[in-house]
Amino acid sequence: MLKATLELLSEIGFEAMSIEAIASRAGVGKTTIYRRYSSKDELVADAIESIREEVLIPDTGNLWSDMDTLIENAAQITLTPLGRQTVAMIISSASGNSGFAQIYWKKYLYPRRQSFAIVIERAKARNEVPIDLDAGLVFDVMSSIMLYALIFPPVESWKAYVRRALSLFLK
Repeated sequence: MLKATLELLSEIGFEAMSIEAIASRAGVGKTTIYRRYSSKDELVADAIESIREEVLIPDTGNLWSDMDTLIENAAQITLTPLGRQTVAMIISSASGNSGFAQIYWKKYLYPRRQSFAIVIERAKARNEVPIDLDAGLVFDVMSSIMLYALIFPPVESWKAYVRRALSLFLK
């Protein structure tokens, strides 16, 4: 079901895709899908999650070493043809469908944002960043920079650009 969902997402997009089409492509009945998923939004979120690798929170003992590891992991996931296609689909679908956006936030972004806070909390404990630094805002800024650089590739490497932009923010 997840593979069929991803195939249809890439072929026709979120809005044009139906549970009927997914069931037909997967060779299952609609009831099989509805036993596991309450909506198309939830199924699509799980399908996207199925191709994402689990983000490991690094603990190198240094904020910038941790950040470099996170940037490298993001690059390995995002800078592939499937990664780029998935990001485009997520942005398109989430901007036009608040239900999908909420499910994707809850199932994918929020848990990663919470995990990322651990990196910032460790940096605070080592006095590398101000104690009042908002970890959620750092995650949001990092994600925004990554998306922007994906759409509008910088002259320097994607990783170097993201790191340089973050260094301005974290000074």
